[in-house]
Amino acid sequence: NLGTNGRTCFTCHQPQTGWTISASGAAARFERSRGTDPLFRLIDGATCPSDDVSTLTAKRKAYSLLTGRGLIRIGLGMPSPTQFEITSVTDPYNCNTDPTTGLTSPTTGTVSVYRRPLPSTNLPFLTGIMWDGRESDLQTQALHATLVHAEPNAPPTDAQLQQIVDFESSLFTAQSVDSLAGNLATQGANGGPAFLSTQPFSAGINSGSGFDPNAFTLYTSWSNASGSNAAARQSIARGEMLFDTFPMRITGVPGFNDVLGQIQIIGTCTTCHNTPNVGSSSTFEMMDIGSASPKANLPSYLVLCNDSTQLVTTDLGRAMVTGKCADISKVKVPSMRGLAGRAPYFHNGTANTLRDVVNFYDQRFNMLRTDGHKADLVAFLNALSAVCGVW
Repeated sequence: NLGTNGRTCFTCHQPQTGWTISASGAAARFERSRGTDPLFRLIDGATCPSDDVSTLTAKRKAYSLLTGRGLIRIGLGMPSPTQFEITSVTDPYNCNTDPTTGLTSPTTGTVSVYRRPLPSTNLPFLTGIMWDGRESDLQTQALHATLVHAEPNAPPTDAQLQQIVDFESSLFTAQSVDSLAGNLATQGANGGPAFLSTQPFSAGINSGSGFDPNAFTLYTSWSNASGSNAAARQSIARGEMLFDTFPMRITGVPGFNDVLGQIQIIGTCTTCHNTPNVGSSSTFEMMDIGSASPKANLPSYLVLCNDSTQLVTTDLGRAMVTGKCADISKVKVPSMRGLAGRAPYFHNGTANTLRDVVNFYDQRFNMLRTDGHKADLVAFLNALSAVCGVW
């Protein structure tokens, strides 16, 4: 415990939920503690630090995004210089529109965005730290996380920060057993954390001229699996093949199409999720796939760029770091590991299930996947997850 509010890193990063938190886990902790668990603190667990938490009913409302979507509030100062201004905000929580907690002008003050905490495991595969890539290294991230989330009287020492980084950098987490397929490291398969911990990695390892779309090769041996688990294992193998090879027409993705100068690119899931057997981007990429579009329970920002372009978003993303209009709504490509234990999905928790994630991409890129395709993809994504195995 390095702070004053009862929190430790473990408060938000627990192994049973993939070394982060899940919405269902947060809801259960709220009910058990009647909102007194250290997870529930005004500084970032509530929709606004000024929320009323004087009664249990008030607490339920204040912490509704945490218990319903697994979201933590991140208060970010407007960047300077900036190529844009926020001309209006629709905020159901009044945190951004109150000048004591939010914006004081279109270009000054604090912007509150609501994001899923990222897992503190499998960190040797990182190319960008935090959803918006705002931290330069893990030690700086640990420092800022402690100063904000634990509300300490004094910052942690360099030695303490190094101990945190040494510990979290040694964690490799992946699903070991599937309820239908059984042991995920048998009959030639390479599921589980032990194999993951041996994967070589360097920035750009699967990019440029060396790009191989077959980024996942964990379950290829199960394409002809036999035995009592054969059907489930074959489904996982088919899902892996679909993830690697099923074509999609990638259009209208800022940070991708515009960077490559191509309106349409025929790719697959691994075009972006290309780190071998991990699924994050092997290069530092920030993209806007459309998940920051307006949602009823999230604030929306009307942004006016210096070139007179207008945009509406629920999260300004990388732009809050760079001040660039071109970076609005862009976030990093996350790892595919540890999914099943940490629902909901996307940076803002707007996909409740893995099937919802698959449906989002199917509709976004008009992929025309069959129900069988979707079931196989979900089976594969579940087999990447982190409920049982920690190495």
